[in-house]
Amino acid sequence: MSEQNKPFVITDRRKFTLEGEPRPDADPSPEKEKRQPAPDDPISSAGPVRAVEPISEPPAPSQPTQQAVPEDEVPPGPTAEQTEQSRLAYETTADRLDTAIRAANPGVEHPSAMSFEGLVQSVYMTAIMQLGGATPEGQQPQVDILGARQSIDMLAVLAEKTKGNLTADESRLLDSALFELRMAFLEITQALARSAAAKAQQAPAPGKPAGPSIVR
Repeated sequence: MSEQNKPFVITDRRKFTLEGEPRPDADPSPEKEKRQPAPDDPISSAGPVRAVEPISEPPAPSQPTQQAVPEDEVPPGPTAEQTEQSRLAYETTADRLDTAIRAANPGVEHPSAMSFEGLVQSVYMTAIMQLGGATPEGQQPQVDILGARQSIDMLAVLAEKTKGNLTADESRLLDSALFELRMAFLEITQALARSAAAKAQQAPAPGKPAGPSIVR
């Protein structure tokens, strides 16, 4: 019979039936063993493989302990050379500013140099305005009571820090400014209290200026 006319033969190599029973016509030969590595296989010729222990990293070099900086430590101030350079630069710029102002406004006098008396008077006038002292007549005073208190306390600190280092006139000026401002502060706070009590009872009469009010 030619090869083209040979019938196809299907061989069932299953060893068990669908019910799990051994097939009587199954091939009794054992399964082929798994392929063994060739003799020249480096893995098989190297013998049993041992677990490689992980290499521990070398200990990190000890870091120097950073000391905590105290919170109240004051950073170093500028050097004497830096202070002198900033003073000279400031004075040069201030002179140029004065020259430009006089050139733009002929007849304007040169501003007087700042002194201790000028410093006290400046803070004094600021506190007076905060207490409503610059309010035009007939208008309700606008009082910045907290700002006035801060200005008065500023003069008190100045008096404490300059104690024993003032002339008789400077000391008298500072004491007088503090006395007047403290008395004005008491007067204004009492007026504010009376005004608040009056508003709680009745509204102010029409056309009559009310008492001082606090600036928010």
